[in-house]
Amino acid sequence: MTQDAIERTARHRIRSLRQARGWSIDELARRSHIGPSTISRIETGHRRLALDHLVTLAQALETTVDELLVDDDAGGDVVIRPTSDTAKGVTYWMLTRPGDPTGRIVAKMRVPATKGSPEPRVHPGRDWFYVLEGTVRLLLGEREHLVQVGQAAEFDTMTPHWILGYGGPAEILTIFDRHGEQSHLRQG
Repeated sequence: MTQDAIERTARHRIRSLRQARGWSIDELARRSHIGPSTISRIETGHRRLALDHLVTLAQALETTVDELLVDDDAGGDVVIRPTSDTAKGVTYWMLTRPGDPTGRIVAKMRVPATKGSPEPRVHPGRDWFYVLEGTVRLLLGEREHLVQVGQAAEFDTMTPHWILGYGGPAEILTIFDRHGEQSHLRQG
């Protein structure tokens, strides 16, 4: 990628992120301590983008410099492919980009039903899920909860827990922090 293409991508991302937050140029100027005319000239390409401005704007936009430089037209994340964990029978679709600066992982998961109870896990953080299809059997410590379609659950993951289908497989939309991703999606 050429220097001009990198700057063009960064200018586009800065403007897009600012507009997505509903911020005016003046609001971004206030948050970044960069003059509104400078931000306007950066966004329109009438001023070269200096490294110190890039860092400051990334912080003000609550993102990273890397994210400002990502070329969305490259198409690398357009197709979302399912990944299966054959040991547990779980299929999941990662819906967030790797290394998301928020630290959250969003995934759609298809969890199988099992007759037994697997060994519950614990890890730091919190998990949240919403049931898209089927019924989920949520084991939290000594308690069992049945979570139906259209219902959600959120819990402290230091409580021993496991998520299973009940009466058949279930599909959920889930949000993990990094600890949850490592525990639920990366261990065999």
